[in-house]
Amino acid sequence: MKFTKAIPSDIPDLVELLKALFDQEAEFEPNSEVQRKALSKIILEPKIGIILVSKVDEKIVGMINLLFTQSTALGSKVAILEDMVVLSKYRGKGIGSRLIDYAVGEAVKEGCLRITLLTDFENTKAQSLYQKKGFVKSQMTPYRLLLGKTP
Repeated sequence: MKFTKAIPSDIPDLVELLKALFDQEAEFEPNSEVQRKALSKIILEPKIGIILVSKVDEKIVGMINLLFTQSTALGSKVAILEDMVVLSKYRGKGIGSRLIDYAVGEAVKEGCLRITLLTDFENTKAQSLYQKKGFVKSQMTPYRLLLGKTP
């Protein structure tokens, strides 16, 4: 198993992973063109974030996305973890756990002092994994305001 940063030629496989993820999430729907544009922007502009992938025999089987911003509370760079997904046939093999470890290491290298993530309320398996990795529930409650339709 190999862990690397995504490159532009990985985008078609990443779009497929996001389709699998968004098919199971309550709030999101797959849209290949929208996902392709966003993935491309993140990969080509590392200040925005990084996409990390796990590969088995050169096939991408999992991904995790770290988006960067600046925290006024911490006075430092922080990351938002999004799009954690492993192909269903590769789940239960420790890939997600190792992918999180890799992402945490990369966030530290980037100078981040915090990683924040959202997970579906019903996704107790993911919540259990995040807790095992040291993530704790925040006292903050997320709210969203959608400002238009995606193309």
